[in-house]
Amino acid sequence: MSAPYRKNAAERSARMECSLSPAPVRPVFRIFASRTMRFAFLSAFPPFRGGIAQFSAALVRELRKDHAVAAFTFTRQYPDLLFPGTSQFDTTTPDGTGAVRVLDSIAPLSWGRTAEAMLEGGAEIAVLRYWMPFFAPALGVVAGRLRSQGVPVVCIVDNAIPHEPRFYDRLFTKWFVGRCDGYVALTEAVAADIRSLRPDAKVLVLKHPLYDHFGAPMPMAEARLRLEVPADARVLLFFGLIRDYKGLDILLEAFADMDERYHLVIAGEPYGDMAPYTERIARLPDPSRVHLQARFITDAEVPAFFCAADAVVLPYRSGTQSGITAIAQHFGVPVLATDVGGLKEAIEHDRTGLVIPGPGPDAVRAACELYFTNDRPVRFREALAKLREDLSWSRFAAEFVAFCASLRRA
Repeated sequence: MSAPYRKNAAERSARMECSLSPAPVRPVFRIFASRTMRFAFLSAFPPFRGGIAQFSAALVRELRKDHAVAAFTFTRQYPDLLFPGTSQFDTTTPDGTGAVRVLDSIAPLSWGRTAEAMLEGGAEIAVLRYWMPFFAPALGVVAGRLRSQGVPVVCIVDNAIPHEPRFYDRLFTKWFVGRCDGYVALTEAVAADIRSLRPDAKVLVLKHPLYDHFGAPMPMAEARLRLEVPADARVLLFFGLIRDYKGLDILLEAFADMDERYHLVIAGEPYGDMAPYTERIARLPDPSRVHLQARFITDAEVPAFFCAADAVVLPYRSGTQSGITAIAQHFGVPVLATDVGGLKEAIEHDRTGLVIPGPGPDAVRAACELYFTNDRPVRFREALAKLREDLSWSRFAAEFVAFCASLRRA
């Protein structure tokens, strides 16, 4: 550790007992100060919606088993004008992290305040979550202020290059990436994007753990009864935000030529015009075999959708990784995904799922039909059951902490 890092770390440690951090955070730091690491973690957390918030909350819960973690989040994540959905919040999901709401993504005065709040608890490592260039200015200022005070910054990067790019994306992200000490990517594809922006970047690739906060699986018969899906159907699930790059139109075109045994469940909130999809559904030979829930799906509803499915289909045109895969594997449901970005890295082809050669209707249809041959539904589920230990949050957290510790010593 360099001299400035040692000096600033000592000063922060001396300030720790008189920290101005929120009351729920202070006792955690005091209890663990003598034997574990102290993290300040900035991300979206519930009640903000989405996989970023869910993942970050799960990681904080796991880290807190052995370490002190102060969580920080947004007062405003996106301006309403720029948010394509109906709401940024899911009030049915409790926070559970005690995250301090301090960062306004479009108010520069809050960026410095955020860094100061993260420093007050005596953090030894700062963790930031980065998933789109819109946040680069705010997070870059926070990262720069933290590093100037000797706190190494580790960034968990979901997307270095966005799925739906804009002209400024690469410039913004390259600037932000230059202000961190280490990076955690969930796929090799994202790691390669980070290194393309910063060749000397220290990048750790960790597999996305299985989401475990949705509760236990339910019997398939019960789940299908809830969704009003025939008990003996071959049920395919398209789940998550409905966006152009996710290829729902491709799946619908493929589904048009599948026989009457197949049913398609579509569950997720549209981020854009839903009319083209509903028109495609209306033109199908039998639209009644499509079960459409074009809305936000709460956590409590998630088990029924996955447990009703024989397989989850990700017909993406582009992608880096998908949290949908982690949900599916938690419920033991195989995934059929196109070979784009890092999607295939979460699938053992012809063992836990199928990798579709490309995002075309013929390839998607062929994969769906192949899945129901040679006892694959049973064999794949048996293989998925053996993955749980490898994809546990405890293993992810242990490797994550070791990486952070190595940056402290650098």
